[in-house]
Amino acid sequence: MTPEEKEQSQTTNQSAAERTEDQEQTRIPLLGEEVSVSKKQIVTGHVKISTVTRQHEQLVEELLEHDNVEIERTAVGREVDQAPTVREEGDTLIIPIVEEVVVVQRRLVLKEEVRVRRKRETQPYQQRVVVRKQEAVITRLPDEK
Repeated sequence: MTPEEKEQSQTTNQSAAERTEDQEQTRIPLLGEEVSVSKKQIVTGHVKISTVTRQHEQLVEELLEHDNVEIERTAVGREVDQAPTVREEGDTLIIPIVEEVVVVQRRLVLKEEVRVRRKRETQPYQQRVVVRKQEAVITRLPDEK
């Protein structure tokens, strides 16, 4: 056998060996499963919702404030050149009252001042009042089939 023939026979033997290896391997196809999920609405019944208003008496306690006004008139009898302005001294409002007196000359005389003082009083107060409250009433109704 020549070297070329030897090479050819080795190449032929290798190809035959590869073919026999391929033939010895068995191919098994693999299968896979997929899952599909869906949702569907099903009416299982009905619900009725209504409101109920309830009343009850409740005692309300609160401090109430009110103002009292004291008016004091003070005679002054003093001549002034012009009418004084309204002014405040502490919690007292002073309102000047003027009059014109006819003499040979006319003069402005401060006749009186009106003093208005505010006093705040606080006293407890109670009264019964009716308070209303609504509540939800839920009633489950059977399925209509």
